[in-house]
Amino acid sequence: MARGDANASARGDPMTATPAASLADTVTRRFAARTRLAFAIPAAILAYLVYAAISFDIVGLVQRARLDNAAILLGDFWSHKTHVTRDNRTDRVTVAIEGEAKGTYPDGMLPDWVTINGTTTTIDLGDGHVITYDDQGARYVVPAYGTIDIRPEGGKPVLTAPQPIPDWISVSENKVSVTTDHGRFSYSRSKVETFKYEPGWELWFFTLDSPFYGKSFGELVRLAASADRIDPAQSNLVHMAHDFWTNRMWRHGDVAWAMFETVLMAFLGTMSSALVALPLGFLAARNFNPLGPLRFAARRIFDFIRGVDGLIWTIILSRAFGPGPMTGAIAIAITDTGTFGKTFSEALENIDERQVEGIRSTGAGALQRARFGVIPQITPVLLSQVLYYLESNTRSATVIGAIVGGGIGLLLTQAIITQKDWEEVAYYMVLIVLMVMLMDSLSGWLRRKLIKGT
Repeated sequence: MARGDANASARGDPMTATPAASLADTVTRRFAARTRLAFAIPAAILAYLVYAAISFDIVGLVQRARLDNAAILLGDFWSHKTHVTRDNRTDRVTVAIEGEAKGTYPDGMLPDWVTINGTTTTIDLGDGHVITYDDQGARYVVPAYGTIDIRPEGGKPVLTAPQPIPDWISVSENKVSVTTDHGRFSYSRSKVETFKYEPGWELWFFTLDSPFYGKSFGELVRLAASADRIDPAQSNLVHMAHDFWTNRMWRHGDVAWAMFETVLMAFLGTMSSALVALPLGFLAARNFNPLGPLRFAARRIFDFIRGVDGLIWTIILSRAFGPGPMTGAIAIAITDTGTFGKTFSEALENIDERQVEGIRSTGAGALQRARFGVIPQITPVLLSQVLYYLESNTRSATVIGAIVGGGIGLLLTQAIITQKDWEEVAYYMVLIVLMVMLMDSLSGWLRRKLIKGT
């Protein structure tokens, strides 16, 4: 038999060769399939990216991008500009920070780089860049280029400048604009205006009408500690705090209240949704509610509430109840009720029934079993979820506040809409980030104290 088996193998008997051959074929086919899959997935991703680039017109977007405007925008985040404006109809010259009336220099007060002598205004932008307004028009002396002279003729500005005109000078029929690294200058029929950019958030502490404006830190310390009172009715330190809190440019008092409204929206929305979702979670839990149709209805309600985004609820509620922080809190509460209801019911379904049975053996009723056998088990999950969503809703309340007209989101939206208060946008963004960091630290501390007891 051994000799016959050996001869059969040597002759390639199909009865013994087929299993080995089919195994080899199977391995080969699977290897080839995986190889094709390994190439097909990257190819599909690449094809999708090409499709997205064509559909969203990425090339056109890049061509339309204005990097110069982006640079100006980023510069406005950390700097401010002072407007020196002359009304060509009245010859009145005003100097205002950010061009705002509340930032206008009063009579007899000017920055040291602006000089007004009769009808002649001289603006020194530094490094030899000098702009002059006078009866003949306006001139801008640009080192290494020459003098840009503009005079009105027939009510229109006429430009005289070295040729060829560079691309940083824009000339149209009714306006001439010049943009350099030292500032911007424009001349039109109605006015001539110069913008000088300087680093920092000007007037952040005190406005121009405050007696503390322009004082150094040492001078402020001396005024607060030992100098005579500026206002006999209050100390200099209280006077400083009042002028800072009521700052008309930066509105620190209004900003602080807006921050409080934002946190209050998040807190009320999160806590009220948790209180509503807890009893509803018992209805949706299989081990607490034996009625299948009722469980099904509760779970579908949670799905419906969660399926509609919080911003949609915000828009609907703002139409129903009108704008206000309370509308935002209700929107957060509705959205989170669906999420909490689902997570709470799942936590209830995963409790250890042995603890409940132990409480039952003492003769405890249903409420007592829930109080002493169920709630202690799910408390860590509940607190963890609630604290996480409280932190998350603090960020969401910023966007919701922009829609319902409350909180820091409203101030942020107003600053963006003006298209000129970008330093205020940066200020509000910094405050929002700090608020989120504070809420993150606070929720982490509470989580450790309430859950771990440390």
